[in-house]
Amino acid sequence: MIDLLIRGGIFIYPIIFCSIVALAVFLERLWVLRRKSVLPPEFIRNVEDLIRKQKIADALFLCQGDPSSIAKVFFAGLKNAGRGMWLVKEAIEERGGREAAILEKHTGILSTIANLAPLLGLLGTVSGMIKTFNVISVQGVGNPAPLAGGIAEALITTAAGLTVAIPTLLCHRIVRDKAGSLIFEMEENSIRIIELMEKSTT
Repeated sequence: MIDLLIRGGIFIYPIIFCSIVALAVFLERLWVLRRKSVLPPEFIRNVEDLIRKQKIADALFLCQGDPSSIAKVFFAGLKNAGRGMWLVKEAIEERGGREAAILEKHTGILSTIANLAPLLGLLGTVSGMIKTFNVISVQGVGNPAPLAGGIAEALITTAAGLTVAIPTLLCHRIVRDKAGSLIFEMEENSIRIIELMEKSTT
């Protein structure tokens, strides 16, 4: 396997680097996008119950002690509870936008790698073919053995680029869809909290 990679030429190394980065970003995003760290259901139920009972101070205290994304959004709204609902909505919307950006962070890296890896493979293919034609121009085509190095480099880098790009593209879709789903649910929960606060003040 190592011998095969060495025969891939210099462009195999940035492709390998891309694969390592893609894997690291994918695993990091899966860790960040865990449901319990973004939308813990028990926490949401407890906050809703406290708001129904008009215990805003207790709900604020609960939000302060929870590290989840939705807790930060709720806290932004609840701390403005006595200043009018328009401020509550504005604070929730602003904090929600910031948390959404955090959830979508680094997904662009996966997209970039998915596009970059095949191009690096293509560059390696071109490099390999140039070497092959250089050998032909010097030695002719009578002996195919000297041509093998350039052809091997061309094929190996092409295969390596595609091998990295295809799963990275899939990982990008998984992470993007997961983030989008959590952001949508966060918005739904925020709307429900606003509705509960409006009812509790009437």
